Amino acid sequence: MSEGPKRSYITGIDLTSRAQAERAEARTTDSFTEPEPPLPAASVDTLPDKLREAVQSIGWSKLMPVQEKAVPYLLDGRDMIVQSRTGSGKTGGFLLPLFNLLDEDLKAAQALVLSPTRELARQIHEEFDKLRGDHPFTSVLIYGGVKYEPQIKAIKNGAQVIIGTPGRILDHIQQGRLVLDDLKMLVFDEADEMLSMGFYPDMLKLERYLPKSRQSCMFSATMPKRVRYLSKKFLNDPGFLSLSSGNVSVDAIEHRYYRVDRMAKDRILARLIEMENPDSAIIFANTKRDVEYLGQFLQNFGYDADSISGDLSQRAREKVMKKIRDGRLRFLVATDVAARGIDITDLSHVIQYDLPQDPEYYVHRAGRTARAGKTGTAITLITIEEQRNLLALGQRYAIPMSQHDVPDEKDVEQRVTERLTVVLESNFRDKSNMEKERLQRFKPLVDALSAEEPELLAMLLDDLYHESLHKVTEVEGDDASTEDDHHHSEDRGEDGGGERDGRGRGRNHKRRR
Repeated sequence: MSEGPKRSYITGIDLTSRAQAERAEARTTDSFTEPEPPLPAASVDTLPDKLREAVQSIGWSKLMPVQEKAVPYLLDGRDMIVQSRTGSGKTGGFLLPLFNLLDEDLKAAQALVLSPTRELARQIHEEFDKLRGDHPFTSVLIYGGVKYEPQIKAIKNGAQVIIGTPGRILDHIQQGRLVLDDLKMLVFDEADEMLSMGFYPDMLKLERYLPKSRQSCMFSATMPKRVRYLSKKFLNDPGFLSLSSGNVSVDAIEHRYYRVDRMAKDRILARLIEMENPDSAIIFANTKRDVEYLGQFLQNFGYDADSISGDLSQRAREKVMKKIRDGRLRFLVATDVAARGIDITDLSHVIQYDLPQDPEYYVHRAGRTARAGKTGTAITLITIEEQRNLLALGQRYAIPMSQHDVPDEKDVEQRVTERLTVVLESNFRDKSNMEKERLQRFKPLVDALSAEEPELLAMLLDDLYHESLHKVTEVEGDDASTEDDHHHSEDRGEDGGGERDGRGRGRNHKRRR
């Protein structure tokens, strides 16, 4: 194939004055640079005594790259944003400086480490225990879904390092059990994932309880819009670090692929959306038939989704475009041709349901995310027969492709359970004393239903989950279905998420002619 000049298959346009304003702001605020002058990297030998003892306690022979770069700035008292992938050693990057910052004699909360999940909070707590060795510092692990008493006891005993999820920590603060007047360090770990889990409102509420005089740092694999907003809200003139050197742009796309069974692609797509919880995504399919089917399937599954294909009527296309312009559509399913001229601001994910036949289209699809100094994720579903083509594409365009395991139903169950627990605990905290007294009437019913008809409780929880996290937004002025809009029902099948025939399509699905 010719290696001549590349053609552009996508035309980006500003759809609204709001989008233009956001892009103007992005050009000035969304590119971070390493602090000037840069500090020399740390090594085990150059660490202060307490940090070197901690490293010896855990048995590290040398520091990881993210630790070498981050530790000197945190020891220097700087607020920092550190972009680093999971598994890079970032936990040590923010825990080590605590040993130089904490006052051994002050029995009060001096460091607060916020984590998105219970499991990650446990891992951080375990690593702190290993680093602590013989140091007298005390810590407590705090998250929801467990009893309060052990956590309350540890706080009363003067735990100096608080590690946990934002919801339960906020609960202790609002009840007056946890006071942060002596806080010296605030850490956001996996900030992007924390927002994905639904902690955004809790994190904003937390701000009012923090002392103004403190050091803060944020570690995140990606830098979506709300992570950047949080950095402005909680950090003071932060420097930015990544594993690159010099000036660092956060224009970065993570390219992932999942090897799937062709017959299970739609269900796996739903699982990935549930695990990722993207702020917004374009889902590309190669045929109009698949686009229409997937749009209906995702809507029936409860997602805020719509589709656009080449043979869509102008009236129906304008309705979808209005949702996009208004910022009221999370998931757009489209063919390459139909997506030309559509530019979605702050697109966090591009999902390729089908590998494009032309390799160049992969580049253009993925390039719709991570614009204007932002980061994004490109996900591709492939069959075993397509894997060689995808890897060859990666080699040709120097794209690092990483294979990930397909999440199973247990993974999804754990993720939605944690998210819904966040929602429930947040709602309960906002109840008045009278409302909390009133709900006691239903506890016997809850006990009876959980024993005899748990499906009824599950139904209520499912409704709450989708209302809170996947609510389908109606556009004002949408009228009843007309002949122009019949592709949304007849052509895609009313039961797009229901039983399927042997070809993996909804039974009522029809091919447009």
